[in-house]
Amino acid sequence: MLRVSGDSCGSLPRLTPMQPPVLSPYQSLMAATPVVHRAVQVDGRTTHYWVYGPEDADRTVLAVHGFRGDHHGLETIAAHLEGVRVIVPDLPGFGVSDPLPVSDIDAYVTWLTGFHAALGLGRDTVVLGHSFGSILVSATVAAGLDTRLLVLVNPIAAPALQGPRAVGTAIAIGYYRAGAVLPKPIGLGILRNGAIVRAMSIAMLKSHDPVVRRWVHDQHDRYFSAFANRTSVLEAFRTSVTHDVSEYADRIDVPVLLVAAEHDDITAVPEQRALAERLRDAELVVIPGVGHLVHYETPALAAAAVLRRMADTAARPGRGRGTRAGRPSGAGRASRTTAGKATEAKTAPAKSNTTKPNAAKATEATASDTKETDA
Repeated sequence: MLRVSGDSCGSLPRLTPMQPPVLSPYQSLMAATPVVHRAVQVDGRTTHYWVYGPEDADRTVLAVHGFRGDHHGLETIAAHLEGVRVIVPDLPGFGVSDPLPVSDIDAYVTWLTGFHAALGLGRDTVVLGHSFGSILVSATVAAGLDTRLLVLVNPIAAPALQGPRAVGTAIAIGYYRAGAVLPKPIGLGILRNGAIVRAMSIAMLKSHDPVVRRWVHDQHDRYFSAFANRTSVLEAFRTSVTHDVSEYADRIDVPVLLVAAEHDDITAVPEQRALAERLRDAELVVIPGVGHLVHYETPALAAAAVLRRMADTAARPGRGRGTRAGRPSGAGRASRTTAGKATEAKTAPAKSNTTKPNAAKATEATASDTKETDA
């Protein structure tokens, strides 16, 4: 039986912040974006989710966040998707959602399919995933979830246990295993260690803007340790490094937008291009000057690409496979590679505004400008 509750969802087990939050550089836009908190039962466990934007919007996006995050991580992209209803759940075992009995890929696929059905979403709902979320949504679509457009932001395009990142992945596996098997106070202390969390944040963050850097570090300090228990976070990490989007590429038969980053340390641009080549109908957009935190550093550019592609798939559905070519774009240009042709769309230099940023406007013309603007 479906049970959906409104804003009053009872007492939520939030981590107690040690100091007031750092003001977001996107605060004006986010404050103007309607948001409602709800909860739903999926297979007897509670999933909390947040709905951004107008409830009566004629376009809906279901967005799935990455590993060790929660819904806060995708608030910025949601706010920039103006006029769109954006649904962002806390993944099971993260934020305030109940954990799964086992956090493996099959369990996540079953959960996401059930969540999608419980909310009465259909094919018109665009499905988006960031990082680990890109694996989960790809696996679910490959398993039969229908959508008119699949969006992968900072997609995990290649195996983490192979290639140059294999050693780092093995070290990380040891870290999470130690956190799970050591006595609880020690294990939790390792997993939630502030210095380790900050080191992860510094490694991923590419922006030199001090306002953005303070805010991103604060976001990670507050929400990166909001997991249900040590076992679920270890299982989720194992799932994140033993699967990748390429595993499901041959079974994805819907249009796909890949929003990649020039300096992503998790998956490099050549691997993103190789993934795009394998997909039946894919477009690859590469945002310059940014790494694995596109959702924090350049949400306007990511949202602009999503809005343009949503309009494109509505107007011209079912395009076939095409060739894709090109090399990484230089600073100030977002490389856009589409089925059947390769083009580049000019953008403003990759940077984050510290005043009220609006969603960037994108047009279908290949030579048009796509800029982040201050309102």
